[in-house]
Amino acid sequence: MSKDREFEQRRPTRLLRVHSHGLVPTLAIAGLAGTALMFAAPLGEQVGSSGAMAMEAPSTSTALPSFADLVQRVKPAVVSIYAESQLSSGAPQQLPFTQGRPFKFFFRRFNGPNQDMPGFGPGFGGARMVRAQGSGFFISPDGYLLTNNHVIDHARRVDVKTTDGKTLHAKVVGTDAKTDLALLKVDVQGRTPYVTLAKEAPRVGDWVLAMGNPYGLGGTVTAGIVSASGRDIGAGPYDDYLQIDAPVNRGNSGGPTFNLKGEVVGVNTAIYSPSGGSIGIAFDIPAATAKTVADQLEAKGVVIRGWIGVSVQPVTGDIAESLGLKEAKGALIDGVQKNGPAAKAGLANGDLIQSLNGAEVKDARDLARKVATVAPGTTIKLDILRQGARQTVSLTAGTLPSERPKIGETNQDHPVWGLTLAPADEVSGAGSRGVVVLGVDAGGTAAEKGVQPGDVILEVGGKPVENPQQVRSAFDEAGKSGKHAALLRLKTSTGNRYVALPVG
Repeated sequence: MSKDREFEQRRPTRLLRVHSHGLVPTLAIAGLAGTALMFAAPLGEQVGSSGAMAMEAPSTSTALPSFADLVQRVKPAVVSIYAESQLSSGAPQQLPFTQGRPFKFFFRRFNGPNQDMPGFGPGFGGARMVRAQGSGFFISPDGYLLTNNHVIDHARRVDVKTTDGKTLHAKVVGTDAKTDLALLKVDVQGRTPYVTLAKEAPRVGDWVLAMGNPYGLGGTVTAGIVSASGRDIGAGPYDDYLQIDAPVNRGNSGGPTFNLKGEVVGVNTAIYSPSGGSIGIAFDIPAATAKTVADQLEAKGVVIRGWIGVSVQPVTGDIAESLGLKEAKGALIDGVQKNGPAAKAGLANGDLIQSLNGAEVKDARDLARKVATVAPGTTIKLDILRQGARQTVSLTAGTLPSERPKIGETNQDHPVWGLTLAPADEVSGAGSRGVVVLGVDAGGTAAEKGVQPGDVILEVGGKPVENPQQVRSAFDEAGKSGKHAALLRLKTSTGNRYVALPVG
């Protein structure tokens, strides 16, 4: 085997986000390059006032169905979205993947030689305008439409281009980063064509059509089937994606996927790709999720989720055996947030949550989804296993803290560092230790030392730190003691390491 051939076989598959496609030269939020994951979203209401007509099921003969009538009916409700943003170096942005998730290290953007996230790391210095493009679709006759949060995130202006060539200014009604959905509104005269979100989930093997604005081409239709359901792609605690094989590419983010009745079954959000283009593995936010999020965004502008204040992990076969269980099911508590609902109810590390209000908890992800649907203030009954004994614990659900961490300190007194920080427990959940690096100024000393967004500062000068204020205080103490630099212990994607940063 030649060396070239051997390298080709060893080259890792890359995961790409179907991000809005950035236009040259102002690329930024739009895409991911290399191994990245690209995002999109779901939701919908019936096209036309008379309701969608169900198409006949495909014949059992060898002839494939024609989608022409369906496309003609739903296409007017699908739009192209263009968002303009101004990003500056070190601008705080939520990490696209939670710490430790498998795809976090493949998240990249499509602009710049370093292929980092916009606003982060070397190669991104100073403010720049970003023009991103994606897809969306109307879900009501009065101008409400859905797209992905990542398409319009940080946007100063959002425009919508319809299939008949009209360009309309859109207002951002609300966003939900955890599901990567955004609700927009345009002022319209009369009624807009719109589509309906499906009430029933598609079956694996069902035909689907994806529509959107790939690479800025607009009005593009692709066909395929549902390949799988319930996919966890590492994007967040509520992952429950549909997998489809209809070709989806950059710019499809936020576009709808239809069943043969013309109902939206999912929102195009991510693709798995070694090259940046479609290889037949795309991920959609299910219509049920999109409907729930859209309703809350329209009514309140935000999504309110239940919260109990624990971090949990899946139960492996070894853990199940050690607990005397026949099956690896449930969610094992590995962190209890101080003064949270769970702590007040007496839950502790090592407790295994087996059911919530009588419904079986299959795994950690299942628990997160179940808790999120509980209204704050509601009483929850948890069946748990503690040291081999089963018992029931009641608690009152709280409100999930804000999507975006509250950054108490951005180290403005130490601009040479160029770091934007936040407590790890506010970014990654209860029980997380240290201080997360959210942003790194390309011109700062920290960037020169190789500090990257996502790194976690565990210690400064040998002392554990839990918030940005403690980091600053540790540097101040080092300066008062006559030291010229302070030693940081970092937790990175490749393991722990030490970095010395100047005190002054």
